[in-house]
Amino acid sequence: MLVLSGIAVVILGFALRFNPLLVVTLAGIATGLAAGFDPVAVVAMLGKAFAENRFIAVAWLVLPVIGLLERGGIRERARTLIVKLRGATAGRVLTSYFVIRQLTATLGLTSLGGHVQMVRPLIAPMAEAAAEKTAPLDGETRDLIRANAAAVDNIAVFFGEDVFIAIGSILLIRGFLEQYGISVTPAHIALWAIPTAILAFVVHAIRLRLLDRRLARRKTVAE
Repeated sequence: MLVLSGIAVVILGFALRFNPLLVVTLAGIATGLAAGFDPVAVVAMLGKAFAENRFIAVAWLVLPVIGLLERGGIRERARTLIVKLRGATAGRVLTSYFVIRQLTATLGLTSLGGHVQMVRPLIAPMAEAAAEKTAPLDGETRDLIRANAAAVDNIAVFFGEDVFIAIGSILLIRGFLEQYGISVTPAHIALWAIPTAILAFVVHAIRLRLLDRRLARRKTVAE
C-alpha cells in the first residue's frame, strides 16, 4: 500500500496549490522510494522517462515564440490587414478559418492551428477588427466574438480529423464498435466521416452568418 503514497502527495500538493510540476515530481520520487528503489535509481528513472517522451514538451517551445510575436505587434498587423479588406466581417473571417482548419485536419495536420497558436494571436483579433469596422465593440460583444473564434477551431478540427485515417480518434471509434460486435475498417470510418464534416461546416457556417446579423443589429442600435 505504501506504493500508493504518491497519490496522497498529488492530492495534498494540489489541495495546497503548489506548483503542479513540483507536485508530480515529488509524487514520482515518493512512489519510487516506497517501492524500494534507492534515490539515485528513482532520479535515473525520471530522467529516462523524460528523455523518451521529450517530444511532448516540444509544444511548450511554441509559447515563448508566440509571446515574442505578440510583443512585436502581430495582433496589430492582423487587425490592420482585415481593416484593409472590403467586405470582411467577423463571420466571414471565422468561416474562412473554419475551412482552412478543417481541410488541414483532414490531412492530419492538426497542429497547424489551435487556441494558443492561431486563435488568440491572429484569428480573434482579425474577427474583432472586422466587427469594429461597423461600430465600436463593448466588452460583451468582444467576448462573444472570441468565444466564436475558439468554437470554430474546436469544431473544425474535431470533425475534420476523423477523415484522416491515421488518427487516434479513428482507432477509438473502431475499438468501441468492435466491443459490440461491429467490425469496420479505419478506411470505412474515415469515408463516412466526410458527410459528417461537411454537415458540421454547413451548420456552423449558418451560425456564423447569424453572428454577422447579430452584429449588424448592434450597429443599428448604436446609430
